[in-house]
Amino acid sequence: MAEAIFKHKVSEQGLDGYWEADSCGTSNYHVGDDPDPRTIRNAHKNGVPIRHKGRQLSLADLQKFDWVMAMDRSNYDNIMRLPGADAHASKVRLVRAYDPLGPGEVPDPYDGTEADFQHVFDILDRTLDNFLKQEVQP
Repeated sequence: MAEAIFKHKVSEQGLDGYWEADSCGTSNYHVGDDPDPRTIRNAHKNGVPIRHKGRQLSLADLQKFDWVMAMDRSNYDNIMRLPGADAHASKVRLVRAYDPLGPGEVPDPYDGTEADFQHVFDILDRTLDNFLKQEVQP
């Protein structure tokens, strides 16, 4: 969901050529899978296209990207356990470090309701807006 929201915002701002985004998990549970159908429904309900296949994070991602955003502390810790991750620690953050309502973790809506998916969408929507406002743009 975060990748789709971010790409949508970047496109709306005409920054497609400036930003590249990709999402992945820290485990291999959903490699090759589509997003949860509730995530897809929620994104579409909010006017955000979502096209993605699950993949697992690798050290190459830390080498390639300028920012690596973790949704929660567990994922942050998993990222930092990758061999060689220490060299890239300054670019790894909890995404809600940019939340204008305050830092924290993005809750996992998997065991929740449609309202929980909307709550996560709202968190990511405002947080990624703020990220784009704070970070350098062309």
